[in-house]
Amino acid sequence: MELTINGLKELEGWKKADIKIPGYDVREVVKTTKENPKWVHFGIGNIFRIFLGGIADTLLEEGETDTGIICVESFDYDVVDKIYEPYDNLALSVILNGDGTQEKKVLGSLTEAIKAQSGDEAAWNRLKEIFSAESLQMVSFTITEKGYALKKADGTFFEFVEKDIENGPEKVTSAMAIITAMLLERYRKNKAPLALVSMDNCSQNGKLLSESVLTMAKEWNKRGFADDGFVAYVSDGAKISFPWTMIDKITPRPSEKIADELEAAGVENMQPVITSKRTYIAPFVNAEGPQYLVIEDDFPNGRPALEKAGVYMTDRDTVNKSERMKVTVCLNPIHTALGPYGCVLGYDLFSDEMKDPDMLKLGNLVGYGEGMEVVPDPVILSPKEFLDELMNERFPNPYLGDTCLRLCTDSSQGLGVRFGVTVKAYVEKYGDAKKLIGIPLAIAGWLRYLLGVDDMGGTYELAPDPMAKEMQERLSDIVIGDPSSLTDQLRWILSNENVFFINLYEAGIGEFIEEIFREEIKGPGAVRSTVQKYLS
Repeated sequence: MELTINGLKELEGWKKADIKIPGYDVREVVKTTKENPKWVHFGIGNIFRIFLGGIADTLLEEGETDTGIICVESFDYDVVDKIYEPYDNLALSVILNGDGTQEKKVLGSLTEAIKAQSGDEAAWNRLKEIFSAESLQMVSFTITEKGYALKKADGTFFEFVEKDIENGPEKVTSAMAIITAMLLERYRKNKAPLALVSMDNCSQNGKLLSESVLTMAKEWNKRGFADDGFVAYVSDGAKISFPWTMIDKITPRPSEKIADELEAAGVENMQPVITSKRTYIAPFVNAEGPQYLVIEDDFPNGRPALEKAGVYMTDRDTVNKSERMKVTVCLNPIHTALGPYGCVLGYDLFSDEMKDPDMLKLGNLVGYGEGMEVVPDPVILSPKEFLDELMNERFPNPYLGDTCLRLCTDSSQGLGVRFGVTVKAYVEKYGDAKKLIGIPLAIAGWLRYLLGVDDMGGTYELAPDPMAKEMQERLSDIVIGDPSSLTDQLRWILSNENVFFINLYEAGIGEFIEEIFREEIKGPGAVRSTVQKYLS
């Protein structure tokens, strides 16, 4: 079978392969969406396709909507060329259960894929047409934390952002400039309301998105590209809202093993690709079954019936507590604590690392021992039950195939959220954070990971991270086997409030992290022995 709209006609083949196909008319959904767009999404990678695409698919199957999602890519255009267009924008969802069973379904909810290139006249005009439609209700984002960043660690604009500011809305390249340019088009056409919904793992993600968009709007206003009314439009919550959200679904890179299984079952051309931007993607998406999406119910132009597909629609305070529960205590801090150590200790799969008694102890300490003491309770979700599910079912799932290296991707962009928030909470509660042991161990482990040398002296390639090169340069004269080579190289990093949201020396743990790191660079086996020492 081919994963195309025509290929869906091979009903017996799909049935024999135990793959469900859409119960709705995909061509009709595509047509209706093009004429009456309601939902646009930026950042059209794996988690978007299986989670949000799955939500839209559920609503279509249940007759709660007649439109799908328009997919916009502003960073990696290979995704459109290699994964969307050849497969008629269809995606194959593969849910990997902990008992080894799989649930497979073709999703027909992704109706159109557009490259957000201001230099591509046809694509740019199509985007303008979509954003001018009064029917458009929401624009969502999964562009990772770095997608919202306008400034470097020193507070100055990135060069590409500076160019977007100076060149104006018709010659933009970055996601925040592109979305602001489209809002300007909407403002000029009809001033219709719209919700911009970040679904990335950022603390108070809606606030982050709103600040970036408003910054672009004000900078363009200063240069005469936009009038005062546009700034007022973007600033008016009754017109443009920025709901806060919490999203959670572990979505590893596509598995070659699953690709082989699908092809053996008769589905053609399933092999993953690695794009020029190092995106790992395939015609299918493999992920775990559990998923959580909590959204602040603030949609000035209406919205799809998201609650009918399992989304928690609630108020901002509940979203904030849910997000803090997940991102600062239960899930992301444990990923960021264990991912780097997994690489240094020679693990590939995260599920294998979860069998390591030392790593399990560290994960429990960071979550149950330190995070739970200051975790906010969102009520709609129990922090204890949420963490129990992660530690006992989700993280150890051997069929998920999640890698330690993936957990290190863009780590520098999340340290403030994943560790700094808890450090600040301890400082507020106790005057300093000296009670913490797990989090300092985790930060030291991340710094040790940046050296690119494992605990037995072998080398590995770092995961993509926008600050990795700068960090490695600052640590370049540290020599494993010579603890005296550590002088003051860590001070810039550990005192940087743009990285950790707090000066870790002022919090009382900067020197402690240096001490752990110094012990971890003594030589082969030092990382393991140091972790065991401090965990005891």
